Amino acid sequence: MTTNTVCALDARPKSSNPLDAIPDEMPFDVPYGPPISLDQAQAVIHAAVLEAMKRKWKMNVAVADSGGSLVAFQRMDGAMLASIKIAEHKARAAATFRRETKVFEDGIQLMNLNYLLAFDGVIASRGGIPLIERGKIIGAIGVSGGTDSQDEVVSMAGAALVNQPTTTVE
Repeated sequence: MTTNTVCALDARPKSSNPLDAIPDEMPFDVPYGPPISLDQAQAVIHAAVLEAMKRKWKMNVAVADSGGSLVAFQRMDGAMLASIKIAEHKARAAATFRRETKVFEDGIQLMNLNYLLAFDGVIASRGGIPLIERGKIIGAIGVSGGTDSQDEVVSMAGAALVNQPTTTVE
C-alpha cells in the first residue's frame, strides 16, 4: 500500500506553483551559536551609527542575541520615535528566522506570498540582518528610521563587522 501511495504521488502532474518545489536542503539552515557579547553588540552598533552619520541619516539601531533578545540599542539624536520598536523587531526577526528581513519583504512585494504576514514575529521590511560568526548565528542587527533601502545600508555596515567572509587556506 505504501508503494501505491508513493507511485500515486510521483504520478501527480507537475505544478507551476513554486511553493510546491521540494528543496534538497533545508533553506536558511544556519545553526544558532552562543549569544553575542555586549561589547561586540556595541561595536556593531557603533559601525552602523558611523555609516548613518556619514550620510546624515537619523537611525535607531538594535542588536539582538542568537535567541532574539535585545542586547544593545542606540537611538541617534532626532531619530523617529516609532522606529525604536521597528528596529528591535527587525533584529529579533532576523535572529529567530535565521534570515535577512529583506527575504520577507521580497516574498510579499515581489512574489505575492502574503501568507508570510500570518507568521508571528515576521516583519516584511529590510534592515534586519543575522550576525554570523564562525558559521553560527550569534545575533542580528535591526535598523529603522529611514527608507527601507537606507535602513539596509546602515544595517549592512554594522553587520560587516561580524559577517566576515571565511577564508580557506590551500
